[in-house]
Amino acid sequence: MTEPAVDVNSLRILRAIADEGTITAAAGALGIGQPAVSQHVRRLERRLGTALLDRTGRGVRLTEAGEALARHGATVGAALRAASAEVSALTGLRAGRVRLVAFPSSTATLVPRALVALRDAHPGLRVTLDEAEPPQALAMVRSGVCDVAVAFEYPGTGLGRGEDDLAGLVTRHLLDEPTLVALPEGHAAAAVEDLSLADLADEAWIAGCPRCRGHLLSAAGACGFEPEIAYATDDYVAVLALVAAGLGVALLPDLVRPVAERQPGVVMRRAAGTSNRSVHAVTAPDLLRVPAVAATLDALALAV
Repeated sequence: MTEPAVDVNSLRILRAIADEGTITAAAGALGIGQPAVSQHVRRLERRLGTALLDRTGRGVRLTEAGEALARHGATVGAALRAASAEVSALTGLRAGRVRLVAFPSSTATLVPRALVALRDAHPGLRVTLDEAEPPQALAMVRSGVCDVAVAFEYPGTGLGRGEDDLAGLVTRHLLDEPTLVALPEGHAAAAVEDLSLADLADEAWIAGCPRCRGHLLSAAGACGFEPEIAYATDDYVAVLALVAAGLGVALLPDLVRPVAERQPGVVMRRAAGTSNRSVHAVTAPDLLRVPAVAATLDALALAV
C-alpha cells in the first residue's frame, strides 16, 4: 500500500499556522523549533507538488491547498482530543474535562443542579460552561469546540432543521416545559381564569432570541393576530425588567419561573395558544463512549 503524502503531523502543523498566523508562532504553540516547521512544510510541498504557503511579503498565508489541509487538521485534532479524553477518563473519572455549552435560561436553573451533582460525585472532573443559543451551540459540538450542548426546540423548529442539522450528532431528551406569559403585576389579564394568547393581541410585546421570536410569531398567527414587537433582547432578566416596568408582555419558558418569582412587578400565567418547549442534550457519537461525557449527560437528565 502506498504511503499517503499527508500525515497527522503535517495536518497539525498547517492547522497551527492557520491558527497562529506565523510559522514562528505555530512552532511555539507546537513546542518545536521554527526551522523544523519550515523544513517540514517544504518537504510536504515537494511531496504534494504544490505550494501550501504564500511567503511573499513580511509574513506567510496559506494557499487554497494549505487552507484545505488546515481544515482537515481541525477535524483530526478533534478526533485526537476525543481519543485522549476517553483514555484519561478510564482512570475512573478522577480526572478529565467536559466542555459544556447551554442556552441562558438553562444556565440559571437546570445546569447548576447538574454541575453540583457532578462536583459531588466526581470532584476531579472539570466542567467548563459557556452560553449559546441552539444554532451556535450545535455548531460548537460539530466543530469540536464543546463536548455537550443543552439546546431547545419549539414545535416546527426542530433541532434537525436548517442551520441546526443534527446529521452525525446524537440527542438525549431532557424535558418538555410549558411556555408562560409574563405580565406586569396588576395587569387585567392576570386575573383572567382561562387566559388565551388572543386576549393579548393589542399588547406591546417583548421578543427574545430568534427561535423564541419565531415561536411568538407562529403562536400569535395561529391565534389570529400579528404581535406588535416593541422591544427585543436575548437577556431574559432584561425581559423581566421591561415587563415589570409595564413596557410590554412576553412569552417565557417555565425554566425562567424561579427567576421571575423573585422579580418584583411580574406575574407568570399559562395561556392557551402557546406551545411546550423541548430541551435536549446533544453530543457527538464518539463522545458517548467517554465516561466524563456520559456522566454529564446523566447529571443533566437527573437535574430535571
